[in-house]
Amino acid sequence: MTDHLDPTLAGCTMLVTADRRAGELGGALQRRGATVRYAPALSMVPNDSDALLAAATRELLAAPPDIAVVTTGIGFRAWVEAADAIGLAEPLLATLRRARLVARGPKARGAIQAAGLQADWVAESETSAEIAEVLLDEGVAGLRIAVQHHGSGADGLDEAFTAAGAHVQSLVVYRWGPPPDPAALDASVRAAAAGELDTVVFTSAPGCAAWLAAADAAGVDAALRGQFEAGALVAAAVGPITARPLLDRGVEPLVPSRGRLGALVRTIVDHYGGVQTLETAAGRLQMRRRAAVLDGRVLALSPTGIELLRLFADAGGDVVTPAQVLQSLPGESTDVHAAEVAIARLRQATGSRELVRTVVKRGYRLAVVDGQEDR
Repeated sequence: MTDHLDPTLAGCTMLVTADRRAGELGGALQRRGATVRYAPALSMVPNDSDALLAAATRELLAAPPDIAVVTTGIGFRAWVEAADAIGLAEPLLATLRRARLVARGPKARGAIQAAGLQADWVAESETSAEIAEVLLDEGVAGLRIAVQHHGSGADGLDEAFTAAGAHVQSLVVYRWGPPPDPAALDASVRAAAAGELDTVVFTSAPGCAAWLAAADAAGVDAALRGQFEAGALVAAAVGPITARPLLDRGVEPLVPSRGRLGALVRTIVDHYGGVQTLETAAGRLQMRRRAAVLDGRVLALSPTGIELLRLFADAGGDVVTPAQVLQSLPGESTDVHAAEVAIARLRQATGSRELVRTVVKRGYRLAVVDGQEDR
């Protein structure tokens, strides 16, 4: 049953490039009518059996930090789990309890709280830059600072604190690995460049950079850029950090005000909810690239029917002549009767004779609700 679905994204094909929580994100988009494809640009490899992480944890216990910076919720949880696997979870939590705990945003704070600890300060901007600014302003010379990094481990905190005289211990709890399905990744960038996708969704900066690099490797970067510039392809990023690789290439993505998957989905829905929406005598009409939604119902239209209905939607209620109708149809017919047949088929497919009205001796028009009579 699909009656409960929100059809706002009907007709939209969206690519999820994430590995972690891809099903959750894709499911949220599907419940709003989208067709979802998956092609993780990177895999996330836990370090729960990594000897280096175990050694770093023991080093931290031997020389407890004054400040511990937690940059990701998933990373902190994985660190505690890895410590538990080698019998060091309780000593680790006891050590962190005595340190000043700094969280890079609510997710990191939530993971800290779930472990029975309390964050002493949370970066409101959810950026490492804010953490560096605040701590450096306070002064860190001579302090021991432990930094739990995200997968790429390149946020500049280690270098900034070291330059300011701190003793820094870096802990990378998980790392980014190769794409789980390189063929799917390659196919995804080619599909995007060929105009087969409406939206590409990114949830991490490394994943975003890797997807763009895959487009470069496939030789479709110019075509991809053309899709973005034309507005035929939309990029959506979960936050400003994730958006940076796109911005560096001149692509302006959709970015929610809060870096959450739910907020990202709402931002995408809001974007498509306002794309070519017309109030008509038959209900609200929303045009998609490959589908149309009338009064909450996805119309069963052929590609020709979609293009014909788009012709009327673009006219916005103005008269469309039979010649214009014929131009939107396959072939090179000049027979007015062919236009009449096409309109009849369109009315049958939409289930409404009120949507497209005949204007005597002039043509046809979309029955938009604008207070005007047939002209």
